[in-house]
Amino acid sequence: MVIAIDGPAGAGKSTVARALARELGFTYLDSGAMYRAAALALLEQGGAASERAEELELELGDRVMANGRDVTDAIRAPEVSEAASRIATNEKVRSALVRKQRSLLESGDWVAEGRDIGTVVAPDAPVKVFLTASPEERARRRADELGTDQATVLRDQAVRDAQDRSREHSPLMAAPDAVELDTTGLSLDQVVARIVDMVRNH
Repeated sequence: MVIAIDGPAGAGKSTVARALARELGFTYLDSGAMYRAAALALLEQGGAASERAEELELELGDRVMANGRDVTDAIRAPEVSEAASRIATNEKVRSALVRKQRSLLESGDWVAEGRDIGTVVAPDAPVKVFLTASPEERARRRADELGTDQATVLRDQAVRDAQDRSREHSPLMAAPDAVELDTTGLSLDQVVARIVDMVRNH
């Protein structure tokens, strides 16, 4: 079974998906980590972004392994995040990583999160959730996570949101059959409990 969780940056996708997977005993698929790993390879090796994405061999779990190397911490560096945002608009990169994501999701039980899981990667997922939160709440969470200024994050976030929604390939949008869940003011436990209810009702 695949549970698809999509939404904009700072909506809490990673935190919720990780906790939900733990609660249900599912495997967690962090699609953002895949783009970050491809971006790290590009920064380190150069060449074409699509080639780096194609040759990426990933193991996803509590740690992110790329081509046999633990890159969990390295892919969180600001320059890697910036490069990941850039290559995420590249159609060939997206195609390569979507193929890898679909291959992983073919067997087993997964909580998969990203920005196009329910619309592109796993459109047949039986449970789809589109997480949102107010721009201010999203910026506050991201600023706390990064230890940086909230106003700067809010400004960068607006640019990222516009890019994600307007990109030609796999733009950020809720799948028609996704349940929209606004996490503003909700605790992690409350959000996870609501999604667990959806899964059980399904």
